[in-house]
Formats: sequence, C-alpha cells, structure tokens
Amino acid sequence: MDLKQLKALVTVVETGSVTRAAELLHLVQPAVTRQIHALEHELGVPLFERTRQGMRPTEAGTTLAERARRALTELDRARAELSPVPGTITGLVSIGLLESTAEMLAEPLAAAVLRDHPAIELRLLTAYSGHLQQWLDNGDLDLSLVYNLASTPSLNVRPLVREKLWVVAPAGECLSPRQPVALATAAEHPLVLPSPGHALRVLIDRAVAQARVTVAIAVQTNSMTLQKQLVAGGQGWTILPGAGIAADVARGTLSAAPLADPQVLRSIGIGTPRSGPVSPAVRTVAEELVRQVRTAARQSQWPSAELLED
Repeated sequence: MDLKQLKALVTVVETGSVTRAAELLHLVQPAVTRQIHALEHELGVPLFERTRQGMRPTEAGTTLAERARRALTELDRARAELSPVPGTITGLVSIGLLESTAEMLAEPLAAAVLRDHPAIELRLLTAYSGHLQQWLDNGDLDLSLVYNLASTPSLNVRPLVREKLWVVAPAGECLSPRQPVALATAAEHPLVLPSPGHALRVLIDRAVAQARVTVAIAVQTNSMTLQKQLVAGGQGWTILPGAGIAADVARGTLSAAPLADPQVLRSIGIGTPRSGPVSPAVRTVAEELVRQVRTAARQSQWPSAELLED
C-alpha cells in the first residue's frame, strides 16, 4: 500500500462518497475507486459496504482508516518539523479546546502563535472533555484543555483554573452576575441540558440530587451552541460554565448569574500525553495556551475563574 491509497481510504471514510473524495483529492472518480480496490485486494478483506446512502466502512475499513489517519498525521508532523532555517521552531501541533472555551481562546491563541512562530502549523479541534481525553490517549492530539481530570498513567494534567457553573436565561430575565440564583429557582423553568453521559450533565445531575429538586427537561442536546440558541429563543433556561457564556452576556443575547444552593465548580487543566518526546513546537504552543488562559482569567474575560497556579 502507498500514501495515495491511504489518503483515498481516509477521505472516502470521512466523506462517505467516492465522488466527493475524488473532488477533495483532485482526482477522477475511477482513480479513487482503483486505489480502494487495490487496498482490498492486497489485504484480502472488503473495506467498504456499497449502499444507496454511500460508502460505509466495514469494521476492517474503520480500523485501517484510524491507523492510516495517524500515520498520515505523523508524516505531516515530520514534514513540518524539518526546518530549513536553523533556530526556527517548526512543526505541526494539534490542540484540543473545550467547546465552552473555544470562542474565548481560539482566536487569541492562533494569533499569538502565528505572529511569533509563523513556521508552526496549528490544528484546532473543539469537543467535550471526554472526547478530548480519548483523542489525547489515542495520540490524535498533542495537548488539550480538559476538566475535572487529574493526571493518569497515560496523561500529564497541569491544573490551570477553577470556575463556577452559571444559570443562563434569556436576556429579558435580567439575571445579574452579582445575584446568584439557587438551583431550585432555576428548576422552576424548563431546562435545556447537555445529553446524558456528558461530563457537564454529570455535574448538573449531582447538583440536582444534592438539592433534592425536580427538574423539567425541555430539550437535551450535545451542542453548547444549540443550548444557548434555544435559551435565547425562549425555550427554557440552562446551566453552563462561565467561559461559555461570557461573550453572549456581553452582547446582551443572554443573561446569567452564578449557580447557588449548591454552588458547582469545575477545574480546567492542560493535558499532554506521557508517551513519546515533546517537540519544541508543542512546548511553545502549550506555553502560549497557558498564557492565554491566565490572561483571560486576570482580565475578567472569564467570569468567576480562579487561577490555580501562577
């Protein structure tokens, strides 16, 4: 098998279509089909099921695509690290940002790295903490923000900040950051909550049990953006970290107040894999991410954030 075949495999898996994969790879469709067939012939197993809905990877196809994606990423990383200018920090760095922190941190982080180290190539991914931790464990990320996670046998976690959860309501409710809202009061309204299994939902469910209140769930979603849109549209209230709603409150599209009775805190740290050497590019980006987190907390861009180290 060769790199062209592996790129074809990964692209077809990601798009679910040979036609779309051919467009992205700037190839004709028969060429992509031949590359897939060549892989299947070499391995002796089918890699896709051809359905009316498109190309669905078999178990073997999914397994090979995961390995191929990592191999291609490592080759991209090696290519990026071969600097023609001595002393220049180069490399490919894959960063995970919690969805709740992305709007606050992504742009200033990218701007600082591109300004000071233009030879570093950034890949920014956003997701929930559980997914980010899995991607770190799998080697798909070089570093990531995670929350309520201590160091593990596979990960180093450096604590950065602790923040409160906030009750979030439509702007017309005029919640105030200076007047905390009890969970029992929030529960008088329909709630728009994260889907079960989400780490934030676990925190909320524990608080509900502790307060011994009954909540009426209007909508459950795996998207924080949708949570905020539904609340702004009057479909209910919600509970979110301060980092995720600061810009919305500043724009006047939402109102919010710290959650009380019980108060709920979450800690955020930066996680890196224990295995393998850490490149200068990864160290540089990690230092810049820590700097941006500290700046946001000190300049009150991050509501109720308390720095855990300095």
